Amino acid sequence: MPTIHGEFHRTGTIGWLRAAVLGANDGLISTGSLVVGVAAADPGPGAIFIAALAGLVAGSLSMAAGEYVSVSSQSDTERADLDRERKELAADPQAEHAELTGIYVARGLTPELAAEVSRQLTLHDAVGAHAREELGIHAATRARPLQAALASAGAFAVGAAPPALLAAFWPPATLSWIVMGSTLVLLALLGSVAAALGGAPLGRGALRVTLWGAIAMVTTDLAGRLFGAVT
Repeated sequence: MPTIHGEFHRTGTIGWLRAAVLGANDGLISTGSLVVGVAAADPGPGAIFIAALAGLVAGSLSMAAGEYVSVSSQSDTERADLDRERKELAADPQAEHAELTGIYVARGLTPELAAEVSRQLTLHDAVGAHAREELGIHAATRARPLQAALASAGAFAVGAAPPALLAAFWPPATLSWIVMGSTLVLLALLGSVAAALGGAPLGRGALRVTLWGAIAMVTTDLAGRLFGAVT
């Protein structure tokens, strides 16, 4: 009896991980930048918090809607391809067997072995075999719209919470600086965690996200000062 060798592969988390990292990153950058920009315009503290709260709610819903629509389109495409493959298998199984055999021959198997592998996989799960080998569709990376939407929305809210809470409780005089500093630190941590989960270098993951966060906040700070209230 074959021994099952358990291994951890990161591709199994790619669906929700991508959505969660994008959501948290966007929540931190967009809400932090919003707070910094509005604070630079010099309104009252209540207005800064309302803007941050509105950004959190609107951003979470926007991320959920965007992820759901985007990943649903991918899911629809996958489903259409699989339906077509089922029809082709039913209409001409010999041609599909030859196609699968050709794929394995191209990968280095002898024609005889490729034909046998193709035959056994077809008996076990014909659609699954063609989905993997011909279409590149794997169970671990299948599109899951609802999962992506919930992960993205929840992560956005978590990312947006720190600058929103600071807007509620921190004195306006130094709010911009503390939001900038804390957001950059959190972005560096987020980038490092995402890099670790994805198996990439931590420094590179932290640098690329903090760089764009810094650019966004400096830009919105300048915009707030330029177009803000005149005292």
